[in-house]
Amino acid sequence: MARRSEHTQAEIKAMMLNAAESIVAKEGVQALKVRKITADIGYTVGTFYMIYDSLSELMLELKGRILDDLAAELQAVKLADDDPEQAIIASARRYLMFANQHYHRWSLLFDPLQPDKDGLPDWYQQKVDVLFANIERLFQRMTPEATEEQVKQGARALWSGVHGVCVLSLTGSLDAVGVNTIEHTLDLLVQDFLYGWRHRHQC
Repeated sequence: MARRSEHTQAEIKAMMLNAAESIVAKEGVQALKVRKITADIGYTVGTFYMIYDSLSELMLELKGRILDDLAAELQAVKLADDDPEQAIIASARRYLMFANQHYHRWSLLFDPLQPDKDGLPDWYQQKVDVLFANIERLFQRMTPEATEEQVKQGARALWSGVHGVCVLSLTGSLDAVGVNTIEHTLDLLVQDFLYGWRHRHQC
């Protein structure tokens, strides 16, 4: 039986987010249901809809939390010996490590939401930009001749490839094509991309 409210609305919202995050981490996004979230914290489904308009709204906030955690992981990579290329390689490895250790949470980032008529909110796009900011700074240090827009495009193009390798690896698809050492594959992708990038912008 759901208990009477003994928390503020802000506290209940935080409890719902924590419960949702725990469900996703343990069971995956397919297990994330309003009834399960509210049952886990002892409140009713009606309480959920007093705070959120939809499950998608909560999921977007949950994705924001995960983006923050992932950005913190990438920002923790140190620039060793003034070598931005090695720092980018280390960042790609750390991205893979995060995806492997937090697979269900990481996967949630790419789970499609119901489209909102106004699109993604500004605060969410800002979190995405923060995630890429460290990689873009490394690109800029490696090739100061490149423009800001070129750096942005280059960093995000590379990360599309890094993400693709992570997806193929974590779903077992790389084994099917005979690629057994994921970290070596990731390093090769990044090194070859950066070789072409430097040649293009330093000539």
